[in-house]
This record gives sequence, C-alpha cells and structure tokens, in this order.
Amino acid sequence: MQAAVDFGLSNTDVVAIVDGVRRHWTFPFTSDPTPASVNELLAAGGIDLTALRTLAVTGGKHRHLPERIGDCRIVAVNEVQAIGRGGQALVNMMLPEDNGAILVVSAGSGTALVSARGHDYAHVTGTAVGGGTMMGLGRLLLGTADPREINTLAMKGNPNGADLSLGDVITGPIGHLPAEATAVNFGRLGREAVNVSREDLAAALVTMIGQVITIVAINAARAIRAEKVVITGHLIDMESMRTVLESVEAFYGAHLELPPNPGSATALGALLLAGEG
Repeated sequence: MQAAVDFGLSNTDVVAIVDGVRRHWTFPFTSDPTPASVNELLAAGGIDLTALRTLAVTGGKHRHLPERIGDCRIVAVNEVQAIGRGGQALVNMMLPEDNGAILVVSAGSGTALVSARGHDYAHVTGTAVGGGTMMGLGRLLLGTADPREINTLAMKGNPNGADLSLGDVITGPIGHLPAEATAVNFGRLGREAVNVSREDLAAALVTMIGQVITIVAINAARAIRAEKVVITGHLIDMESMRTVLESVEAFYGAHLELPPNPGSATALGALLLAGEG
C-alpha cells in the first residue's frame, strides 16, 4: 500500500495505490497540515496510517509535518518535481534519458509551469492567474466563489456580453484569429455602462483566466521547445474552462493534453518520486 498527499491552496488531494489499484480523493482546503489532519484525510479513503511504512507529502506547508507520524515515515517531496513527474505519469510517459521535454502546466489556485525531461524537472515560469483568481473575482462579480456554480453559469453565458471581440473592434478577423475571438477582456463594460447577465459575466471571467493560462503555456512551450504540453490541476475539472483552453489551442495551432483526473497529478507525482527515490 502506498499513499501521497498534496496540500494545495484550494484543495487537498490524496492518491493511494491499494492492491495495485490507483485511487484518488479530494477535500477543500481547511487548515495547514497536522498529524491529526493527515490521519483524517487518509481515513476518509479507508486508509489506516498505521498500515503505511511511508507517506509522501508535497505542496503548501507540508514541511511543517514531523519526520514521522507514529511508525510511518513522512517523505517530503519538492513540489516542482512532483508537478513534473505527475504530468509525465498522466500522459503515460516512460523516463528514458532520450525523452524530449514536456511542459506540465499546474493550473490550481495559481499556475506553475514546469519542464520535465526524463528525471530532470525545472520551474520555467508561471502566472498568479488561476483558480484562486476565478474564485476571488467570482465572489465580487457573481456573488459566489463556488467553482461548480461559476462553471454552470459560464456554460450558459456568452463572454462577448462583457468582452469586446475582434469583430467589435476592427470589424473582422486578424491573422489566424476569427472575428469572434476576444479583443479586450471585459472591454464592453469599460466602454459603456451595460447590464450584463451573471451568465455572461461568468463566461467572460472563465474566458479571461483560461486565455491567460493557455497563451502563457503555448509561449513557454515554444521557448523551451517542449514536445508536449500537459495541463493538470483542478481548474480543468470545469467543462467551461476546458472549452476555453481548447478554443485558444485551436486559434494558435497548438496541442494541449487534457488528461483525466487532472487534480491528482501532483499527489501522484509525489507518490511516484517517493517510490523511485
């Protein structure tokens, strides 16, 4: 039996391998990690900490945990390495030294971009725009910070109710961008006082965040000549966010891997690295 915990700013993720089967469960962040909270997190998935010889931990303030909890050794894993290794695992990459570089984009509360080449992992760049941004602005604009509610609203809305499109600004497409592509995020509201529905505001909010993340990722991947871009993190649990990423991907002729269970990536990377080390 193996297990790992990723203490994110918005979510805490647990990955366990029991009898050869990988399991994953998630909780909203509630407090900094303690031995008691670790026991509770594992118990929620039916894991008894006393049955583990080691537990891998990463993210947040994982280094505040002691070196042992009872007889279980706590293995601290560098978060950059965990992000990179988890991204590799979600796209089923092996680790021979001749593997090309991939870019792993961890889209969580903020967004970190990590290059992964074989066993080498490095932080490339990032942006403070992410799920935390969406929740904060959602509270101000929509009266809710619940990602599920924001997603439901966004799926029903039109971002150009709040944004200005290229068609609005220059009356047509430019280069490879179609006329309906965003020219100015929330620009319609800056130009005039208009009544915008919650659905359109939510769509504009998700669009802005998804566009920032995708364009940063595409440019970073080109800069390091990455052969593949893998998007991980709970932000892409949202159907509306995946739709935005895929639209920007199409506009720029890029290819993004959007793997299943993206929120498990960093915890999975920590688990694998602890076992491989």
